[in-house]
Amino acid sequence: MMEFLINIKINWPENMDPVFKEKVSKEERAHAKELAAKGHLVRMWRVPGRRENWGLWRAAGATEMHAIISSLPVWPWMDVTIHPLAKHPVDPNPFEQGSSA
Repeated sequence: MMEFLINIKINWPENMDPVFKEKVSKEERAHAKELAAKGHLVRMWRVPGRRENWGLWRAAGATEMHAIISSLPVWPWMDVTIHPLAKHPVDPNPFEQGSSA
């Protein structure tokens, strides 16, 4: 499995129906739980004061990572930056599962 550091910014439309927005948000949280249970979503950090997060994700490769991210219910309103990660020779935790070569 490869690891990816992913930045997601949510750009909700100003005129979005609040009931629909809440529905999509609930679906997003439920789907994220499923992805975490499957080992794809490893860690998630909120950026204080912003509709933005950074996450550590795992997938077999870039194509699978794209499929995972684009399956998120909030995908149409996301601005995503994906950084594939590789092992570093001075990593203090070189034996952690999921690190890519």
